[in-house]
Amino acid sequence: MEAKKNTISVLMLPWLAHGHINPYLELAKKLANRNFHIYICSTPVCLSSIKKRVTEEYSQSIDLVDFHLPSLPNLPPHYHTTNGLPPHLMTTLKNTFEMSTPNFSRILQTLHPDLVIYDFNLPWAADCASSVNIPAVQFLTFSAAVIALGIHMYDRPGEMFPFPELYLREQEILSLKNTVPGWKFPFDEGLRRSQDIVLMKTCRDFEGKYMDYLASLVSKKIVPVGTLVQESTNKDDSEEIMQWLDKKHRSSTVFVSFGSEYFLSKEEIHEVAQGLELSKVNFVWVIRFPQGERINIRDALPEGFLERVGERGIIIEGLAPQATILQHTSIGGFVSHCGWSSFMESMKCGVPIIAMPMQGDQPMNAKLVEYIGMGMEVVRDEKGKLQSEEIAKAIRKVVVEKGGEAMRKKAKELSEYMNAKGDEEIDGVVEELLALCNNK
Repeated sequence: MEAKKNTISVLMLPWLAHGHINPYLELAKKLANRNFHIYICSTPVCLSSIKKRVTEEYSQSIDLVDFHLPSLPNLPPHYHTTNGLPPHLMTTLKNTFEMSTPNFSRILQTLHPDLVIYDFNLPWAADCASSVNIPAVQFLTFSAAVIALGIHMYDRPGEMFPFPELYLREQEILSLKNTVPGWKFPFDEGLRRSQDIVLMKTCRDFEGKYMDYLASLVSKKIVPVGTLVQESTNKDDSEEIMQWLDKKHRSSTVFVSFGSEYFLSKEEIHEVAQGLELSKVNFVWVIRFPQGERINIRDALPEGFLERVGERGIIIEGLAPQATILQHTSIGGFVSHCGWSSFMESMKCGVPIIAMPMQGDQPMNAKLVEYIGMGMEVVRDEKGKLQSEEIAKAIRKVVVEKGGEAMRKKAKELSEYMNAKGDEEIDGVVEELLALCNNK
């Protein structure tokens, strides 16, 4: 595991979630292409999800480093990830990760990296690095708008957020504060410890003013790394889905997914199902249940739903090749929870979003979708519950009706622009990281 002598070595420590480790891997690849040697440090179960994507091309420049957590009775090794984790164990996972600080210190002493890149809720990683004179930089996989709002609410309570286009309803503010019970606003300490700069998975083109405001709040330079959209997976792994999509007309189908950490209640499954049925639009719907719950999909759906929709829809249980599906020409809309990675993938692929935010940062991302003009949010009732008629209405408007033409056009324009830009943000990232390492 010795890094090449003439390269800068970087140890990355992402949070234990798909939406974090995936962009960390994509950033690792971009840096590896520019003569950096990367160590990605995570739990074995998290690393197993990305092993196949560290291809031969990167076998000499990206190493995966096992980070073993204590195996507790209620948190065995297969739960050392947020993917499929029962929600009540989220705080336990966070605390167990933090308890493993000595393990991280030992890894640092063994590998002697030139730089540490750490995630939003891991300020202790920066402390470990600092104790052995290694610079540490935070890399955030959230939107600048969300973090600026969070810091603003935390540091300036009662003061109006300066961007009225981005607002939160009362229940959404509670969700942002209570995504994981017992956490203080999780960005503050990690941001303060980041040395001089903060890396962010975003682009100045559409988040410039939020980046500048965030920089003024935390007195750090905000450095965008671009979209970091995951490369398409091997088409052989999704051949059946691709063949089904091949039979559908161009832009006639919606992809429906709520990410790896949110599990729809039975009531929500029924509303989404009825909304899809009422929309009369083709769909690929990914449904997930927490690990250990044995639920038959047919039992979770409204009675007779599968028979009524017939060939108009396909349901996938578990994980699906999201990037590959979104790039298919028959996909005309993405019914999404608006996780930031999904937002970026949709933008990169030119697919307008039907936003159904569920928790945490997602409501703010949904407002950004509408503000940019690349989709719309589904209207909920006064208690914040989903309504099948509103789901159907939003799907039809975004995908089919004349009223959605501007959204479809904007999504395509953004895709063309983002793809034409290439990796120009990464050059700025490299410059900043080299300067930090040279000034040690």
